[in-house]
Amino acid sequence: MGPALSVHLRIRVTKDRQAEFREFLAEATPFYEAPGGIRIRLLADEVDPERFIEVVEYVDEGTYRQDDERVRSDPVMGQFLARWRLLLAEPPVVEIYRESQRVQ
Repeated sequence: MGPALSVHLRIRVTKDRQAEFREFLAEATPFYEAPGGIRIRLLADEVDPERFIEVVEYVDEGTYRQDDERVRSDPVMGQFLARWRLLLAEPPVVEIYRESQRVQ
């Protein structure tokens, strides 16, 4: 069964910052996923090598809500997000998708 909710963070990371960005994600992902029911993935654009989508998948709505609160109030999360923003070439575009119908 797939995620009930996904947050897509459409981002741009310049070529000269990509190694640093990947190192950051390797460090941050265990913290991001620590509460359980959360999975982080990174998708790369095939046409534009500086464009990515960071996907945050949540097992259910409750897990998303708890993590949304953590994003707003946890100081460690705030530090990670501040570092993440510094690695981006432009502000992220945030999109939230909820499963609307199970397709078989």
